[in-house]
Amino acid sequence: MKIHDLKPDEGSRKRAKRVGRGIGGKGGKTAGRGHKGQHARNTVRLGFEGGQLPLQIRTPKLRGFTNPFRVEYQAINLDTIAESGLSEITPELLFGKGLIGKGALVKVLGRGTLTGAVTVKAHAFSKSAEAAITAAGGSTELIPLPFSVRPPAAGNQHQNR
Repeated sequence: MKIHDLKPDEGSRKRAKRVGRGIGGKGGKTAGRGHKGQHARNTVRLGFEGGQLPLQIRTPKLRGFTNPFRVEYQAINLDTIAESGLSEITPELLFGKGLIGKGALVKVLGRGTLTGAVTVKAHAFSKSAEAAITAAGGSTELIPLPFSVRPPAAGNQHQNR
């Protein structure tokens, strides 16, 4: 057994050091806080630098670009379409089944396989999904987007003043 192998017994606990209980014992008078000054009198919040501009404010923020015209699609895979058992798929039917949100733009993705012919109407298709639908004897129909110029994505409406 070596000194680094020693540890206290299970369930035993050393009592916390009680400081600031008079000058009679260790930890009295200044209670380990030194003499005078801000740290002796009160706590100082994390990151406080005595009134100097703190490091987290001095450092430059993350730079980058957020595309204000990003179009957000809700993905539906072929296996979900196959499970529905319907011959025609539209965003209204998907919303009725609770698979997409209200007014969401639908994009069909190619995960899974189709057994029968299905007519799918959506706002966008991946190449693999379109190929799989036509290979199964079905057809795809693009629904035009509900706007001519793409609007700013939700949450990115910055007003320049």
